[in-house]
Amino acid sequence: MIMGKEVLDIECDTKGARELRDIACEVGAAIEGEYRLASGMKSSRYFDGKRITLWPKGARVVGEEVLELLKSVDVDAIGGLAVGAYPVVTAVAVVSEQRGKPIPSFVVRGETKKHGTQKQVDGHLKEGSRVAIVDDVVTTGGSIIKAIEAVEAVNCKVVKIIALVDRHEGGSDELRGRGYDFVAILGYRSASG
Repeated sequence: MIMGKEVLDIECDTKGARELRDIACEVGAAIEGEYRLASGMKSSRYFDGKRITLWPKGARVVGEEVLELLKSVDVDAIGGLAVGAYPVVTAVAVVSEQRGKPIPSFVVRGETKKHGTQKQVDGHLKEGSRVAIVDDVVTTGGSIIKAIEAVEAVNCKVVKIIALVDRHEGGSDELRGRGYDFVAILGYRSASG
């Protein structure tokens, strides 16, 4: 069952965040049912971020909103773990190019590639870069932490972490507790309120 606006809070009080909440409802990104999350946890709520990031208007607004959140941070590249980060980093790269300030992007594989270049990080990541890590949803923070570990292993500094949705199930607290600058655009409202 598709859920409405009442389950999504705006974490960043911006026009883009309000627009993304509307798009999430329009494309049916927030749904109820029985789901197993990437963290292994079971949930009666699921946020399908790809319903937004693979929708033309959603991709544009995501790119614009992430760039807005990066305005005060100097980044050399933007990336994240496959698969949730792929469309987000692509949207940011395209919108940044359109605005004349291109931000190269990269993706982190769950495992090191066994063929070809045999790399864990694909795309445009240079050693020593200042990077932003993105994901569509944060629950426990595990996917983002894998991405952080991969980029820090090549001597890059993570200066910002952005998620489209924070499920408020410990991940954002974990990331902040480790000293990272984390922000979510939207958040799930608790089931009780």
